Amino acid sequence: MIGNRTTHRTADGIRIPGTWRHAFICNGGQYFLTDLFIYADGLIDCWGLVTVEEFEEKLRTGWVATNLPEGGEASAHELAHWKFGEPESWLTPELLLAEVRDTIDQLNGRPDSTDRCLAAVDAFLADRTEENRAAARAAFLAVPESQRRFALGDMDSKDWPLRVLVAGPGGRTYLPYDGTVTQQSYDRALAYFEEQARWRAKRAAEVPADGPAAPHAPAVQLYHSFPREPVADPGRLGLRHDYPAPIRVADSDYPSVAHAYWALSVAEPEARHTVAAADNALAARTLAAGAPRREDWEHVRTAVMTHLLRAKYDQHPDLAEILLATDDATVIYDDMTSEFWGDNGGRGRNWSGRLLELVRSELRMRRAGILDV
Repeated sequence: MIGNRTTHRTADGIRIPGTWRHAFICNGGQYFLTDLFIYADGLIDCWGLVTVEEFEEKLRTGWVATNLPEGGEASAHELAHWKFGEPESWLTPELLLAEVRDTIDQLNGRPDSTDRCLAAVDAFLADRTEENRAAARAAFLAVPESQRRFALGDMDSKDWPLRVLVAGPGGRTYLPYDGTVTQQSYDRALAYFEEQARWRAKRAAEVPADGPAAPHAPAVQLYHSFPREPVADPGRLGLRHDYPAPIRVADSDYPSVAHAYWALSVAEPEARHTVAAADNALAARTLAAGAPRREDWEHVRTAVMTHLLRAKYDQHPDLAEILLATDDATVIYDDMTSEFWGDNGGRGRNWSGRLLELVRSELRMRRAGILDV
């Protein structure tokens, strides 16, 4: 139910994850199509934050509306106004409340009603007593009806095997048109779950051809600093672009990667030399900001920075060792002057960190002799 509709709110400096869906609010006899925000801490924003219990009361009174009357006047975000004609609603107050409760469980990484249902089904398949079947049936019926078809994640079979299994031979499903479950149908449902179990076991035993999808090493944070002089053992400070590690690029010398970056960003050769000769990286940036910029600099700057970082770690093997020592960690680079280059508390794009990870991988590739580059 969360899907790609992710959002958050901040409470006491803490980011509370959430999601949203559409809903109708009935206020003063008029209906408003609005966004219903649901948060992991159990608060729901429907024109004001309320608890689940308060939200249930708003559903009971019809303030959050699931019954849309013929001829009722409605509007949507000041974009349109209309009257309901032959309205159909698939929600009831009970169903919407159940879906909201499931969403809160999902946002917290807890088993929701579908997870609890599938766990009960597994328990029945492991020990096929009528008591376990009854527990599985109760768990299945506790899944909001609007979500049952998605429980197995199989849009060809939908929930047919599930509703037949929990009903049992001679039983009835929750859908009137299914009729009485025959032994043949029940055997087909059993075969479906047994095949799914074999498939899951096979899938669990498979080793991903390209390894884990994401590294497991902890993140490395490169905090903002103003290094002016090289030190004997810089540690991760040496990974900063403004660390004074001279590089030579295209027959020109620069005191640091930052000096080179800002010098190459300006259009006029004289200004470029002035920037390159600045006392420190901050001064280089200030000078570059006051000079005309190269055309299309924003389109080439990531390629330029990549080239400069390769030069730095090729020409300073000691710093390359520091970079390699970060293993497969995500590199978080702070840059208070740029949300393009810095992560800056999750507000920036962290291109500096991403390029450092790229160069680190290239260093390993060459060290392993995979490609002769």
